Amino acid sequence: MAVTVNTNISAMTAQRNLGNATNNVSSSMERLSTGLRINSAKDDAAGLQISNRLTSQSNGLNVAMRNANDGISVAQTAEGAMQESTNMLQRMRDLALQSANGSNSDDDRAAIQKEVSALQADMNRIAETTTFGGSKLLDGSYGTKEFQIGSNANETIGVSLGDISADAVGNNVLTGGGSKLGSAVAAAEGATFTGIATAGSVNIFGPEGKTEVALAAGDSVTAAAKKLNDNNSGVEVEAVVSTKLENMTATETGKLVMGAGADAKEYELSQYAGDMGRLAEDLNKDGFSASMDKHGALEITAKDIDGIKVENASKNGVKLGGVQGTAAADLELVVNAQLSMTSHDSFSVANKDAAKDVAAEIVGGTASSKNSVANIDLTTAKGSQDAIAVIDAAIAGIDSQRADLGAVQNRFNHTLNNLSNINENVTASNSRIKDVDFASETTNLTKNQILQQASTSILAQAKQTPQAALSLL
Repeated sequence: MAVTVNTNISAMTAQRNLGNATNNVSSSMERLSTGLRINSAKDDAAGLQISNRLTSQSNGLNVAMRNANDGISVAQTAEGAMQESTNMLQRMRDLALQSANGSNSDDDRAAIQKEVSALQADMNRIAETTTFGGSKLLDGSYGTKEFQIGSNANETIGVSLGDISADAVGNNVLTGGGSKLGSAVAAAEGATFTGIATAGSVNIFGPEGKTEVALAAGDSVTAAAKKLNDNNSGVEVEAVVSTKLENMTATETGKLVMGAGADAKEYELSQYAGDMGRLAEDLNKDGFSASMDKHGALEITAKDIDGIKVENASKNGVKLGGVQGTAAADLELVVNAQLSMTSHDSFSVANKDAAKDVAAEIVGGTASSKNSVANIDLTTAKGSQDAIAVIDAAIAGIDSQRADLGAVQNRFNHTLNNLSNINENVTASNSRIKDVDFASETTNLTKNQILQQASTSILAQAKQTPQAALSLL
């Protein structure tokens, strides 16, 4: 190797290695001070992209877990208010049963109604004032809202809340004889109760979905009720007959018949000598509902029978359903049962075949109407009896909402567990990519510091090499 002065290759080599060692020391110090293996794209461009995507996912999962907890809080707040509304409905039901008892006077029932009115007002207050973060939950304005429970768009769980005010809860009813059922008529001796005239099918659009029910010509009202009631549509169907018995004198010789066939109950009116109070007692003992109104008429309500009739009604004597025998002593006074369809939610009935108007035979309309808790009246015995069905439906409706809230709370809890598990694994993956291994990096730092010191020493010696030329001069 030539001895030169202008060019010192050894010094240049030592300087280059010193620069590399210095850069490596600086990189190790940066990694150890930040705790990150990747501090810029130059450290690992592909790793930086993967790490950022995992960071976005992890941050999103953290937000999603907070959102899920908010969803649980909303559900718990709403359900707590529903519990108190249910308690008030249970109290109203107790009062309705108390008011229905024959021992109460009009003043007693008026006093009971005052407490019911107060409970109705408080149910409305709860519905209006139950809020979460300023949003009203139970006045009907909430509807369905989506809770973001994932780190990506449209990963949501819906929470639905309805109106639980006294004006909104109760039973939805579709009652009426249509063109064939529920009528009161005077007929010839031996007349039977009217049934279904047209064979055909109807569709019931109930809370549980659409169901189809086939009815046969000649089906009795009770048979039709059973078929309709077994369709699992969420609509309860009963055969109901409600009428008045009036003008029963001591000379009445007719026979009151409740229902048809082997299960029919018969009452010889001549045995009561015009005492309708005693007849009411016997009807109530046999499971029917009977009470005297203010005008001395006997109000009778019965379920699961095809109708009520008076056989051999006396001419110009007893009245049933406002109809009185006028032609002969052997005239039949007949009141057909009608179908009563009820549900805690709205529903409708329609013909499957437009040419066969079966729906018009079994009910008076096609869409249900609401009997709300706000309208119950316990000032009469009949009103008290009717209120029980309304309150029961209101409790069932709120219970249905509470069941939905319970299900969604459990779903949120499972979602939280899943999100937590995913977040743990994603964070671990990101750590393996981005975080520095201190054991390895401190080893590199020590090595590079030694190389830096060695390169500095060698550079100093390399700079002395050209001085060897002086000894030749």
